[in-house]
Amino acid sequence: MTLTLAAWLHTLSPFLVRFTDELGIRWYGLSYVLGFLAGWAWLRYLARRGLTPLSEQRVDDAMVSLVLGVVVGGRLGYCLFYQPALLTDFGGGFPFWGVLRLTQGGMSSHGGMLGVCIAAWWIARGVRPSSGEGRGRVPLLHVFDLVALAATPGLLFGRLANFINGELLGKIVAMPGRPAPWWAVKFPQEAFTGHAPAGQADALAPLVHAYRVGSESDEQTYERMLRLIQSGGLTGRDLAAKLEPFIAARHPSQLYQGLCEGLILGAVLWLVWKKPRTPGIIGACFLALYGVLRIATETIRLPDADLAVQRIAGLSRGQWLSVLMLASAGLLAWAAVKWGGEKLGGWGVRPAEPGSPARS
Repeated sequence: MTLTLAAWLHTLSPFLVRFTDELGIRWYGLSYVLGFLAGWAWLRYLARRGLTPLSEQRVDDAMVSLVLGVVVGGRLGYCLFYQPALLTDFGGGFPFWGVLRLTQGGMSSHGGMLGVCIAAWWIARGVRPSSGEGRGRVPLLHVFDLVALAATPGLLFGRLANFINGELLGKIVAMPGRPAPWWAVKFPQEAFTGHAPAGQADALAPLVHAYRVGSESDEQTYERMLRLIQSGGLTGRDLAAKLEPFIAARHPSQLYQGLCEGLILGAVLWLVWKKPRTPGIIGACFLALYGVLRIATETIRLPDADLAVQRIAGLSRGQWLSVLMLASAGLLAWAAVKWGGEKLGGWGVRPAEPGSPARS
């Protein structure tokens, strides 16, 4: 990023390595890989400590189900909740179906959680092969607890990737050309979106025209200008200096949500699990606290600009989905009290002796 007189001008590239304009290794994809690796390491640590009936081998197998649950659930959730038109979009080039165009972005954290719930059911039911190591059932509510604990690093990495991409913008704290607090961020990606400040397009027109090549549209020219800024170098820095006065300063809402959904939520869950808990209690705490934090941070984060209806009764879709999470937290807590059974976990207690608890 480039430091201006007040706010930071966002010049980060969404690519770690870029091969073409659209092909390369993206930070967003890496955030998923790092999240899965962190979750896998976390679950294996719990298994080695004897804090779960799952063996380390079962953890390895479980991660396959969780990865599928996150990716499939996250993408389908985005299509259902935010872009239903993708479900019937079979035009264009490969991969031909809008749902499969993952390189264009679009994942829903709420959808990913639904996918994880299905994966947790699959992990809990277990299988019993006719030969080899037996694999029995594990309490479903306990699996919910495990995935809740393991999910928070991935939520943090995902929000950091959102920040690098310059997406999920926050509210404006200073209009273009006005003094801004040092912690604010100027995202050039705001231009040509539904969240651009009034009059920005007209103010940018001369600069965009100066960089236009051939018959490019304003949007195509601006995208190329962004790539030039993100590539660095003298030319990119010169263009960034010219562009900065036209960009509004905003709340870095992605970092707020990463702090809340990753660090704060993870720390609270870990503290709650210091003592053995009835299976399902950790999962209920996750749903309740995530829902509250998401509702709070979405007062600063702007709804997706392409939604026809951005708010319903004053709440964004993300907030309404979080309200459902709060209701689900109550149901899960009730189920834990009624059917949770023997308490499990508790990292603050003496580590279990080999063979205890019973591993499956």
